[in-house]
Amino acid sequence: RAFLNVNVLNGSRYEVCADVDDAVNAAAKKSFAAIAVVLSGINTKLNEKLKHLRDRSGAKIILMAQMYEEPTAIRIINSAGNGAKLAEDYLICPVEPDTFYESVTRPGRLPMQRRPEPESYKPTEIQRPAPLETTLETKIRQLERLAMEDDLTGLKNRRYIREFARQIIERAGREGGQVTLLVFDIDDFKRYNDLYGHATGDEILKQAAVLVRHCCRSHDVVGRIGGDEFAVVFWDEPRPTPADTPDGTSERRSASADHPTEVLAIAQRFIKEIEKAELSSLDGLGPEGKGVLTISGGLATFPRDGQTTQQLFQQADKALLEAKRSGKNRIYLVGKPQNNIANDRQF
Repeated sequence: RAFLNVNVLNGSRYEVCADVDDAVNAAAKKSFAAIAVVLSGINTKLNEKLKHLRDRSGAKIILMAQMYEEPTAIRIINSAGNGAKLAEDYLICPVEPDTFYESVTRPGRLPMQRRPEPESYKPTEIQRPAPLETTLETKIRQLERLAMEDDLTGLKNRRYIREFARQIIERAGREGGQVTLLVFDIDDFKRYNDLYGHATGDEILKQAAVLVRHCCRSHDVVGRIGGDEFAVVFWDEPRPTPADTPDGTSERRSASADHPTEVLAIAQRFIKEIEKAELSSLDGLGPEGKGVLTISGGLATFPRDGQTTQQLFQQADKALLEAKRSGKNRIYLVGKPQNNIANDRQF
């Protein structure tokens, strides 16, 4: 799952190791430009194993992360053990082997020295990349970012959200986890654009993006999937199996379990925050800007409401439409009786 076209890895430029111990032994014998570590292949003592690999090799360490592993990868590259980073960078899988090879051998991205050289050693002067090359690399990184992010809000884009949902649902199916999808949009957003202009509309979208990110947990994935429509993928680590629990009982959720309580609390908090949003500073809104912003949304959970990304989006969209028809400014759950939501006024 880390690389596309894995047959290329059998070439002379690559050496594939079954585990970290084999990689440490290989790194001690040979000089590599980079070592790619597949995060999903390491179940325990990740930091300790990366440090061991770092101590035995001067190569760049690149983490190969599934989308749901991105928070872990970011934490690792931002942390340091004994003053040294455990990894230089990470890539979202899957990637083409040749793309990986070119990215780590590109001019200006040279591998580190394997070990301190004798004092008599005098390295030749490193040729700095020409300004054009630096600009090209910057543009490549910008294009890589735009392929995953929405340019206006900085949230993940539609393509990323759908692929992330696919990966995390696949994992949840294997390991017994649970995934909840929230789809929502801003009520009467067209009216804001028509009355105050698209610049004000853009600022409202940015404000909504900030608020929803603030309300969600750090590992939940928030995206703008089109116009004024947003999506959040809530996910949790799989529950321990009976063998993992002290009394041997299972803590896994059943397929018919309700939406996670924490997700409902987050949705409630977001509704309240966006209702309190201070928009008076935006052009044209003035003093009337406070308390005018509301959203409507729909929630669907794997595996209860759907088995695939498409099914979850379809179910969440249906719940969103019901929320709109019932007066807006609320979030509907798939399968929740309409009168319960309306009477409880939870959302």
